[in-house]
Amino acid sequence: MSNVADFFADRQALLALVFVAGGLLAGLFVEIIVRFVLKKIWRKRGWTGWMTVKKGLRGMITLWFVIAGLYTAIRIVEMSTTIRDIFEKALLVLIIFTISLVIARITAGLVDLYITRAEGSLPSTTIMGNVIRIVVMLTGILVILMILEVPIAPILTALGVGGLVVALAFQDTLSNLFSGLQILASKKISPGDFIELDTGEEGLVMDITWRNTTMRTIQNNVVLIPNSKMASAIVTNYNTLSRESSILVEVGVSYDSDLKKVEKVTKEVAGEVLHEEEGGVSGFEPRLYYRDFSESSIDFTVVLRVREYMDHLSVTHEFIKRLHERYAEEGIRIPFPMRTVQLEPLGERQSQPQQ
Repeated sequence: MSNVADFFADRQALLALVFVAGGLLAGLFVEIIVRFVLKKIWRKRGWTGWMTVKKGLRGMITLWFVIAGLYTAIRIVEMSTTIRDIFEKALLVLIIFTISLVIARITAGLVDLYITRAEGSLPSTTIMGNVIRIVVMLTGILVILMILEVPIAPILTALGVGGLVVALAFQDTLSNLFSGLQILASKKISPGDFIELDTGEEGLVMDITWRNTTMRTIQNNVVLIPNSKMASAIVTNYNTLSRESSILVEVGVSYDSDLKKVEKVTKEVAGEVLHEEEGGVSGFEPRLYYRDFSESSIDFTVVLRVREYMDHLSVTHEFIKRLHERYAEEGIRIPFPMRTVQLEPLGERQSQPQQ
């Protein structure tokens, strides 16, 4: 009898191992087929969101088939009802958790994709994806607790009281979190915008996380600004209405200059720079406005147009260099500041009668 029992036990263990291995192989095969079919169908229809679905399903189909193999193995192998129930509930919890994880990945990815493409919608940032993932995963955890017959009401009550304590302890963290959401909702800034703060910092917005707004300066340094301070700061956003930006270059010429000639030559140089320089807007017609009679020159402002605000340095550099060279060729003089100083002889001042 002992030999017979051992024989059937070994046979059951071997059969259980076969089901688990079969689930693994079947899962790998099905996952490859599913990814191939989805890629073919969605590429044919021109939908690029299949990459998000592909990333969300990566490895999960194989895992689900392995779980199915484990469930079959549990039903085959002889064990007590209590242990079998524990294993079955554990597998069910694992399935629900992985399904929640897949839904969180795909939902967050598709929302980010939609937000990025939808004109006038909220910008795609790290904080948006994280909020979506947290909500989906918390929903999955609540479902798991319901399946395990764990009372949810006391947990929610405890979380409410504990949440108040946590809110008091993490005021700064929560302030930054809600400030980040408020920044996104108000469309004050978004990743890719070039901004300048009232404190003088300026740079390109890289990301808005749950705590900080990350900004890269022109010097290629990274500045981390707490969201609470960003929400209350005075911000100049150079990309709110358009990616293109106007730049102003101040120039002065001598009083004996032919102003019509100065205007013609300056516009020609500005047009050449905008057409030939990579950051310039070639279709924009430069403008010139005379604005002041200063002490030694007639001052005017030249308006140029660049593709992005960060291009203003290279365009301004090239414009000043070419304009100086062209003025020298045309005989247009850029004067130095001059002052006339009259000196009185010291002896004459001392000889004046005192009152």
